[in-house]
Amino acid sequence: MGSLRNPIGPLPSTIYWRRRAILLTVVGLLAILVVWVVTGGGGNSGNNAGEPDGKNPATSITPGPSGSGPAISEAPGGRDESGDESSSGGDSSGSGDSSGSGSDSGTGSGDAGGGVGAAGGGTSDGGGKNGSSSGEQVPAGSSLPNCTAGAVKLTVRSVRNAYEPGVNPTFELIARNSAGGDCKLDLGPDNTVVTITAADADDTFWSSDDCHETAGSLLFKVPAGDRVTYTVEWNRDPSAPNCATPSAGSATAGTYLVEAKAPGLATARTSFVLEKD
Repeated sequence: MGSLRNPIGPLPSTIYWRRRAILLTVVGLLAILVVWVVTGGGGNSGNNAGEPDGKNPATSITPGPSGSGPAISEAPGGRDESGDESSSGGDSSGSGDSSGSGSDSGTGSGDAGGGVGAAGGGTSDGGGKNGSSSGEQVPAGSSLPNCTAGAVKLTVRSVRNAYEPGVNPTFELIARNSAGGDCKLDLGPDNTVVTITAADADDTFWSSDDCHETAGSLLFKVPAGDRVTYTVEWNRDPSAPNCATPSAGSATAGTYLVEAKAPGLATARTSFVLEKD
């Protein structure tokens, strides 16, 4: 132990103490370097855990599919109390869609052909507009047999359940032929009579056969397994027989009943609402 305190050698003791200090310094630096390498390497390993080369690769979140379905739309249409529904949806302004032959519609121009022509119409003094049809009009002397209740079902449909002020109610007369042969049906205002009555009243407010400028008879071919649609628009005014002046004013808000009667066929009924201002 004495040699550690008092170095023995030919050189002065201060030189030996300097050498010892340098050696200790080098050893201390080496120790610090080793500690830094150990601690630095461990930190990098932790940092690399989220990298692709780490033990725990980084996870990615894949978003789920976004909703891109079509918007739901509600097809308006009046109630058909006869138990039969019309396949035509959406609002209509006096033109009926053709049945079983695409989306052609009548235009009320008086043309007819190919089962999708339009029958002529006009505004009547009694407040009704005998509009367009999806059927082919045939002459009075047509050899087609008359449609019967066993083959044809007549329904009436209000284009809307409710009509706001200023909008004229529109109705579709639909004749469906379930038989195997064609037949003819008269949808004119004198033969297929459409009446409108307030739900809380007994007397008819408007009738298609009271007053009209168009022909009272309109014969249409109803193809086998197909249908014919005839459109009637009402301008809310009352009517009186023989085009007399009605005593009542325009229809007020409320619920109204619609009936369509054709000879030999069951009566069709529906209802609609005139909304308040």
